[in-house]
Amino acid sequence: MDTTKLPKMLYGGDYNPEQWDESIWPEDMRLIPLAGMNIATVNVFSWAMLQPNEDTYNFETLDRIMDMLHKNGIYACLATSTGAHPAWMARKYPEVLRTDFDGRQRKFGGRHNSCPNSPVYRSLSTQLASKLAERYKDHPALLLWHVSNEYGGECYCDRCEAAFRDWLRAKYGTLDKLNEQWNTRFWGHSFYDWDEIVLPNAQSEQWSSDRTCFQGISLDYTRFNSDSLLDCYKLEYDAIKAITPDLPVTTNLMGTYKPLDYFKWAKHMDIIAWDNYPSMDTPTSYTSMTHDLMRGLKNGAPFLLMEQTPSQQNWQAYNTLKRPGIMRLWSYQAVAHGSDSVMFFQLRRSVGACEKYHGALIEHVGHEHTRVFRECAQLGKELNSLGNKLLGSRLPSRIAIMYDWENRWAIEYSSGPTVDLKYVDEVHKYYRALHEQGYQVDIVSFEDDLSPYAIVLAPVMYMVKPGMAARIEAYVAAGGKFVTTFFSGIVNENDLVTLGGYPGELRGLLGIWAEEIDALFPGQHNRIVMKDALGTQLQAGSEYNCSILCDLIHAESAEVMAVYGDDFYKGMPVLTRNPFGSGEAWYVASSPDADFLQGFLGALCDNSGVKPLPGKQPGVEVTLRAQEDRSYLFVLNHNAAEVFVELGEYAGVDLLTGEPVAGQVPLAGYGVLIIEQFA
Repeated sequence: MDTTKLPKMLYGGDYNPEQWDESIWPEDMRLIPLAGMNIATVNVFSWAMLQPNEDTYNFETLDRIMDMLHKNGIYACLATSTGAHPAWMARKYPEVLRTDFDGRQRKFGGRHNSCPNSPVYRSLSTQLASKLAERYKDHPALLLWHVSNEYGGECYCDRCEAAFRDWLRAKYGTLDKLNEQWNTRFWGHSFYDWDEIVLPNAQSEQWSSDRTCFQGISLDYTRFNSDSLLDCYKLEYDAIKAITPDLPVTTNLMGTYKPLDYFKWAKHMDIIAWDNYPSMDTPTSYTSMTHDLMRGLKNGAPFLLMEQTPSQQNWQAYNTLKRPGIMRLWSYQAVAHGSDSVMFFQLRRSVGACEKYHGALIEHVGHEHTRVFRECAQLGKELNSLGNKLLGSRLPSRIAIMYDWENRWAIEYSSGPTVDLKYVDEVHKYYRALHEQGYQVDIVSFEDDLSPYAIVLAPVMYMVKPGMAARIEAYVAAGGKFVTTFFSGIVNENDLVTLGGYPGELRGLLGIWAEEIDALFPGQHNRIVMKDALGTQLQAGSEYNCSILCDLIHAESAEVMAVYGDDFYKGMPVLTRNPFGSGEAWYVASSPDADFLQGFLGALCDNSGVKPLPGKQPGVEVTLRAQEDRSYLFVLNHNAAEVFVELGEYAGVDLLTGEPVAGQVPLAGYGVLIIEQFA
């Protein structure tokens, strides 16, 4: 989707007029434009309305909704409704119902209760998508297609089991290869017929969602499940594209959602869209990292913020209100990290069922005289004033963090060495250390080109996929700086250990050998003791805490920069640097505290000529979006109190006020600056 062709940033959200009497619709059409909104996501959960039985389709209500949106100058993000099948379908075709982890077939209810490998579900959902595309292909309101909604969940039915066997045949070709890669001679699991293979669930190999007897089997099932749901999406995508080839198609992702490999999904999405629901106590850096991950799914292209709440959520244990200014601040945070939209769930608060207490533009009182509406209207006025200036601009970065869903699955399926190792948490530690110092970061896949970056970080690269080691070696040899950590280089893509000593294929690059891995109890620490100074940030003899896992490593060609301070491995390396070609490879053998990571990464950036953005101080976030002839510095104050930010040599015009900005400037609590500077 080329957002540069839009007249202004998309602003709006999910709208469900079919849930209301039509006498209310005219008031909605007064209030939504009054808030400055220009897009509505419609038809998300309307399958039962559109198709009351298998042989009947009724689009009359949706026709009126689409015509109403166009008449009032509102774009339609048109959903296919296939995220929840109708009750008649479950009754007539029980095969569409999922079977859960414990082997029980579900009944009708909830949503995403459709077996992704049910031929009936696939056929009927694709037919509906085709009929919608054919009916609305020329409708003037239609801007964007939205397939299903927040894909997720698993199914363990007989059809999925048969499809899993087919998927395995395609991957491995022979049972001999499968037995080898799953190491099935362990516990006498050798398979002699494809039909002997069963799904890993509570009835077979797994005793919980993340604990399994055979990591290879569970890892492949997770891949298969992600692929199965992706196939459902692709069927609808292809049906829509066959009729409306020039209209963009997407679905709404969920950030770091574990079960689906979003890098793989992104290849089949015209633009990335995602739903952002942090808690009030979610670290700012975590939300920023997730925005950057979503931007990274399509090589840094702008994305859409498809959902957030304007006030409060309804599904958390404690659903705190967003304090005045927070909704605006968090909306601009998304824009600062690459979003070309600000959208909400929802525009009118539901009257019943489980989301009736989820926030909305129009509250149950039904008018505009509320704090939430006033804040949304003010934001709409500001976004409209920006026009299309920011659209299509990107975030230039010289630092990348590598992220991989399959790597995460493999780590967290592992039986040992510790239950406390959580992949996303370790990635976030490194991201946060850079974010807190004002460095801009890209999140990239294990397949992406590394050459644009001065520094590449790969925390806990447990899984080394085919060709990865050679690509990283080439990057470092050409002058790049590469950093990886404990529990890296351990296994291949099927979770088989690479023999010959950890870190496996990375051993030559890193110049170390990891002999053992020690797991520390919760609250237990070792110490990192610097041998020599590393820039001005880490002084010789300075000490820092480390925890979770400690690799006991031997330096082969690597230089020892820091050692452990405690236990029987006191004095063994914990931080090493290995020159390789024109670059260098670093290894961090434990999980360090924040002070160490800020010092280490700050020094690495200094030595690489990578500069932080201006305006950074505690509680203040900075990013930079850029186009050919201009840049936009975002300065976001996440503090409740006013601060003064120093912009250094960066000067320009604040897009939100039109005033010139330079030097040291005040920024109100929860305030936002967007400073335009021409090249």
